[in-house]
Amino acid sequence: MSVNKVILVGNVGKDPDVRYLDSGVAVANFPFATSETYTKNGEKVTNTEWHNIVAWRGLAEVAEKYIKKGKQLYIDGKIKTRSYEDKEGVKKYMTEIYADTIQMLGRKDEYDGNSPSDNNYQKPEPQSANNQAQDFDANDSPDDLPF
Repeated sequence: MSVNKVILVGNVGKDPDVRYLDSGVAVANFPFATSETYTKNGEKVTNTEWHNIVAWRGLAEVAEKYIKKGKQLYIDGKIKTRSYEDKEGVKKYMTEIYADTIQMLGRKDEYDGNSPSDNNYQKPEPQSANNQAQDFDANDSPDDLPF
C-alpha cells in the first residue's frame, strides 16, 4: 500500500493561468508559496517553498473566477512529477501538486462577494491524475500543452 497526499496552507503567488483544451476541459496553473519561520542565533528566519499547483475541470473554473494573487488557500492533492524536452532538446523535470480540494481562507469580503457560498469547492467526482491527463496526447508539441 502507498499514499500520495499533500496538504498545503499558503498564499497564491500569481493569478492562475487558465487554459481550455480543444475538448473544452479547463486546466489552471499557479505558483503557491508556503513559509516556515524559525529562530536561528536569536534572529527570525523565514524559508519560503514554492509549489506549482495544477487544477483541472471544475476546480480550474473556480480558480479562474475566484483565486487571485496573495489570497490564502488550503489545498490538498497529490504530487506528480513529469518530464519534457525544452526547445534545445534538454530533458527537464517539473514537480507539481494536482489539487483535489481547494478551500479559500480568510474573510469572505476578500473575495469581492463572488466566492462560492461556503468558500469551499471540491471536484464533483473524484478523478485520478492519470484520468485527468488523458485529455492531451503525449505527442503534442509543448506549445499545445496546457502548462
